Amino acid sequence: MVETHTEFVKGLRNLLTLANRVKTLTPSTTLAITAKANELKAQGVDVIGLGAGEPDYNTPQNILDAATRSMQQGKTKYTPAGGLPELKQAIQDKLQRDQGLSYEKPEIMVGIGAKHVLYTLFQVLLNEGDEVIIPIPYWVSYPEQVKLAGGVPVYVEATASQSYKITPQQLSEAITDRTKAVIINSPSNPTGMIYTKEELQELAEVCRKADILIVSDEIYEKLIYGNATHTSVAELSEDAKARTIIINGVSKSHSMTGWRIGYAAGDKELIKAMTDLASHSTSNPVTTSQYAAIEAYNGSQDAVEEMRQAFESRLEAIFPKLTAIPGFTVLHPQGAFYLLPDVSEAVAKTGFSSVDEFAQALLEEANVAVIPGSGFGAHSTIRLSYATSLELLEQAVERINEFVQKHWKE
Repeated sequence: MVETHTEFVKGLRNLLTLANRVKTLTPSTTLAITAKANELKAQGVDVIGLGAGEPDYNTPQNILDAATRSMQQGKTKYTPAGGLPELKQAIQDKLQRDQGLSYEKPEIMVGIGAKHVLYTLFQVLLNEGDEVIIPIPYWVSYPEQVKLAGGVPVYVEATASQSYKITPQQLSEAITDRTKAVIINSPSNPTGMIYTKEELQELAEVCRKADILIVSDEIYEKLIYGNATHTSVAELSEDAKARTIIINGVSKSHSMTGWRIGYAAGDKELIKAMTDLASHSTSNPVTTSQYAAIEAYNGSQDAVEEMRQAFESRLEAIFPKLTAIPGFTVLHPQGAFYLLPDVSEAVAKTGFSSVDEFAQALLEEANVAVIPGSGFGAHSTIRLSYATSLELLEQAVERINEFVQKHWKE
């Protein structure tokens, strides 16, 4: 009997059933909004995008030159799976210089961006049912990566009244006999808030008593404003260093988002497992990008400071204008390049059913792209990135204000 095309397609569909591990994944809200904004721009719409989490500056020239030289010198072949020894040395020097931390090369693994490094970490760390404590608001990929590794995200809400930072009591109450780790992101995406040294010491003490690991995401460490300072949990004590896995990279600090270089620093057995996994999944980080990253850490840091100053200047210029919008309540960020206004009053007064609907209408009517806070577990908020020109930021805030005023109902 001849199989019909319909029967063939049906049989093929049965074979192509997706794995259970991906069926619960939530697409990245950030990337979805950015894609929609770019689609409208391609149609000629004057959209101001405040969604993407990347600096609006090009990679500094000395880094571009180093990448070009490496290619011209024939450095275009495979490298060790966990990164070039020269890059690991540059990371060792950076950690010693900036945090006073001493790591050996076997305690460092370089991956294809900090996101890939985090993914690899959870893959080698978590068994089915292991719990990872994730403070709310959180970066969108934390829960998804934990779930992909068979782990269980355990959420702890940090409210605006506590500056979006969890307390030692909250952490202690969330720990169970299945808890493997807690994620600390400071400075934070999406809040821009920073844990003080004293706050980190208290959290680290809870982790010591409960004997759990600390995943310290420090990707925004160079973007600090005002009198705030950055402290790595690993700096606090030998115990804190032993149980901390530092995650960092060059994406935000050196405007190298597309180069995809991040790293982990921590226990050498854990790093070895991550490196072994990477050897079977990616072979190695992009060779040219690694040489660029060596220059990023070893070369002049003037461009890093110039960008930091520019972001701080923009923040100070638009913050009062944003807080003046009816129904917007905003905490002043201490780092990163995001603002996370609570817009629940504005949503209620403008008649929208949700923040997501409010953000969609803002994009379609006012041509301003923001990220609904639902993607960060903070459903009453929107996230705005000020990693764009001051002129565009001021236009965007003006449009948002006009949009709110237009729909406001007393």
